[in-house]
Amino acid sequence: MTVYREKFHEELNSLISECIILGKECHVRLANTVEILVAENIDEARKVVRKDAEINKMEADINAHAINLITTQAPVATDLRMIISCIKIADNLERIGDNISNVAEVRKRIKITNERTLLRFKTMERLASLMLEDVYTAFKEEDMDLLDEIILRDQDIDAVFVQITTSDIFEESDAFLTGQIQLTAKYLERIGDHIKSIAEHIYYIHTGNPYEKHKSE
Repeated sequence: MTVYREKFHEELNSLISECIILGKECHVRLANTVEILVAENIDEARKVVRKDAEINKMEADINAHAINLITTQAPVATDLRMIISCIKIADNLERIGDNISNVAEVRKRIKITNERTLLRFKTMERLASLMLEDVYTAFKEEDMDLLDEIILRDQDIDAVFVQITTSDIFEESDAFLTGQIQLTAKYLERIGDHIKSIAEHIYYIHTGNPYEKHKSE
């Protein structure tokens, strides 16, 4: 029985490591999002779009690994909570990858040159990048206060999104460009939402309670 449990926990730790690797890959890509948006040519944008398939495969592998653990090992309680949360976290990370790819798609269509708008985009990217870094720290250190802070910080990204979509876009006379700016802002705003969701899943891993319950207390 001891050998059996050791083998199971090796597999579980491997699953967790796969999620961490996926998170780090998303973090690297996120840090270059606005650079791709302002690149002189669209080669980098095309590369980002093509490489999104790698993120998709990593998520699919995590799902397959998690399902295999559930069906073959019949985990319960804390272990099952961890496995289910890994599936949900991987889904959010894959969606972050999708949104990064969507920003690259915008660059394939048009180049945004408004300096104020680009600064707003960079602010959103940086805020999200820091949130993703801190999510890993909170998971590793079981820091519930940090998770609370990360979840609240999503409001900062939302605030920049509002600035772009209710103020900055009116500086542009080109309707198509305005639409692409709005799309880009929405993709970056959604990245913050997914990181917030990851933080809530990590809260659940460590406490066994949904974050919404904690929020209402």
